[in-house]
Amino acid sequence: MFSYPKALMPSPSRSFLAQFARSPRTIGAIAPSSRALAKTMLAPIEFARVRTVVEFGPGTGAFTRMIADRKRPDCRYLGIELNHDFVGQLIARFPGLGFVHGSVVDLGQILRTHRIATVDAIVSGLPWASLPVSLQGAVFAEIDAALAAGGVFVTFAYLHGLALPGAVALRRRLRRHFATVRRSRPVWANVPPAVAYFCHKASPIADNRASFLSGEAQTGH
Repeated sequence: MFSYPKALMPSPSRSFLAQFARSPRTIGAIAPSSRALAKTMLAPIEFARVRTVVEFGPGTGAFTRMIADRKRPDCRYLGIELNHDFVGQLIARFPGLGFVHGSVVDLGQILRTHRIATVDAIVSGLPWASLPVSLQGAVFAEIDAALAAGGVFVTFAYLHGLALPGAVALRRRLRRHFATVRRSRPVWANVPPAVAYFCHKASPIADNRASFLSGEAQTGH
């Protein structure tokens, strides 16, 4: 895989803008996500307990840097990025992390290739509102299969695009696929402003507890 020499590597902002000009639909914004959005996105992840984290569309590494700072030394990281230039820059910026040039639609195959059975946390930087709605179904089927019970999925959406079909479809899909879904307050210190979604997959303990309480209610105990 090609890696940029650090002396020749463009700044994240300049690189992001250049790639947006080439492919605005797949990049989704004119600037990398802010540190404020990264902090909001990663807040619900208990890094002390996470053994494997996968990042969808790490781009220039806006979330990646904070993940690298917070994860345990034995926590495995894998970033999946469709843009070839971004992958080369990520490898140069984060030599201790693993990156794949590919599509998250192939998540299952990518995990098998890297001998990863399940994932504890998925951090998504994909521009859902600008992607085909049909793509969401394929991606979420892969997420369902890969995310461990009790695992967390975090993603975000831009405020100005919340009414777009892709963003509406995303919210409906999140409610269908996860046991709990919460939305953050708007992150105004981002260009453009955004909200984050915190989603947790049901765990066996939670399911058993819910069944027990339901049984108590039905028996009147």
